[in-house]
Amino acid sequence: MLTSKQRAFLRSMANTIPSIFHIGKSGVTPELTESFGQALEARELVKANVLDNNLLDARSVAQTIADRTHADIVQVIGSRFVLYRKAKNPVIELPKL
Repeated sequence: MLTSKQRAFLRSMANTIPSIFHIGKSGVTPELTESFGQALEARELVKANVLDNNLLDARSVAQTIADRTHADIVQVIGSRFVLYRKAKNPVIELPKL
């Protein structure tokens, strides 16, 4: 679980990173979930965009992927969302409580 201070810190970092995933009509597939897992291990902070042709909204897609990859949802704004998961070799140092 992230504290509000940590979530705010990650949101500020997410402003500068591009969306690396675009989720379309095929939805959340096992391959997409695996790709998210690999990206979270490499980057820790991942931004994604849910396209208009997807039947699900961004919040439900983010929740599904977060549950499957054991990640935390940092934010969901419109059709974009940001996920965070601490890697085995952390790159991002979160603020303390």
